[in-house]
Amino acid sequence: MASAGTLVGGAAGKGARRSGRVPAWVWALPPVAVLGLVFLYPLGLVVQESLAPGAYADVFASRAFREALVTTVWLAVGATVGCLVLGFTLALIIAFVPFPGGRAVAKFIDVFLSFPSFLVTLALLFIYGTVGMANGLWTDVTGTAEGPFAFLTTPWGVLLAEITYFTPFVMRPLLAAFSQLDTAQLEVASSLGARPARIVRRVILPEALPALAAGGSLVLVMCLNEFGIVLFTGAKGVTTLPMLVYGKAILESDYPAACVVAVVNIAISVGLYALYRVVSGRVGAQR
Repeated sequence: MASAGTLVGGAAGKGARRSGRVPAWVWALPPVAVLGLVFLYPLGLVVQESLAPGAYADVFASRAFREALVTTVWLAVGATVGCLVLGFTLALIIAFVPFPGGRAVAKFIDVFLSFPSFLVTLALLFIYGTVGMANGLWTDVTGTAEGPFAFLTTPWGVLLAEITYFTPFVMRPLLAAFSQLDTAQLEVASSLGARPARIVRRVILPEALPALAAGGSLVLVMCLNEFGIVLFTGAKGVTTLPMLVYGKAILESDYPAACVVAVVNIAISVGLYALYRVVSGRVGAQR
């Protein structure tokens, strides 16, 4: 049995070793310093520049800002709805309709998420651009000088490109949710005579709603900040908030106005990202 002196000595040694440890907050200083230097300091400069006298009033009163805000919102909402519908349909086929290469398609979705957005836009330009394959085939067959496909430079072209690029961001959480679905429920519903549409509506869709909400929230946030797709489509009549920031800062050198638009865009994005975190947290809790 250990003596009292031994116990006291051991406790003193532990206390000395503990006192020699570096406090936990010291280890947090380097990443916080890097974060402050790389992100918070530039963000603070943007906010400071936006506080120039009359900057917010001038921007909010301008027609260009109001049109860019409306265009950004309707493109983001439209792309999100399109991604939800298309993503849910494709995820259903991949998860529940056996076909050769189904696993390869599911793996490709993971790879597709790493692609930059301008690659999808370039692919669409090769197909539907002014000198793309579709117009080239049309002119070869009909002998006309120009083809009929010119929608890529319109808002509908931007919408198509965003739906094409962002749909896998909806499919990924859906496929994860479908993999957790108890197939016994589907077998029971089918044995009771339920048709596929009813099974999807009554069994699969309720289980997929959290994943749909999480994927849709993420797509909405990314569409609000999308710049490359709008730029590469060459849609001159489509001005979103990121494009307006680019025009004010680079083309007009109106930095206070550019910073005001940037702050508004950041505020909207942060609010929606907070919503996305709440939804994704609930999805994770249900798994």
